[in-house]
Amino acid sequence: MLSHIDKKGNARIVDISEKNITNRTAIAYGAISVSKEIFQQIKLNTNKKGDILTVAKIAGILAAKNTSNLIPLCHSIKLDDIQIDFTMNENENFISCTAEVKCSEKTGVEMEALTAISISLLTIYDMCKAISKDMTIYEIKLIKKQGGKSDYSI
Repeated sequence: MLSHIDKKGNARIVDISEKNITNRTAIAYGAISVSKEIFQQIKLNTNKKGDILTVAKIAGILAAKNTSNLIPLCHSIKLDDIQIDFTMNENENFISCTAEVKCSEKTGVEMEALTAISISLLTIYDMCKAISKDMTIYEIKLIKKQGGKSDYSI
């Protein structure tokens, strides 16, 4: 049976009241391809809207902290750490993003890490769309999860 569906087929939040608090970590990945012009503006920090990657990082942190407000059946949890990093690939004009989220809770932080990636990349898109809308956000995925009942890694 699916954990978010009750016996009558209704959506429900998972009961975690009997679970133990454990250290949990999730790492997610995603990327955005951009034009050469956008790439250079981000690299040289010359975009008239400001420091694109710093704003995107802050947006991702805020998104991770607000995941339960965005995804209806996610638990509200206290996050202990959120690290968002960008890597720029000038040969192919894309920016990759990784987000690592940690907590000591009864439930994991996979959704928080994935939400951080999504909003970080959407923020880059938003801040650069006046230059060109020809950008693609892709490959958003969980790459590692530790803690709780199982670990996961690709």
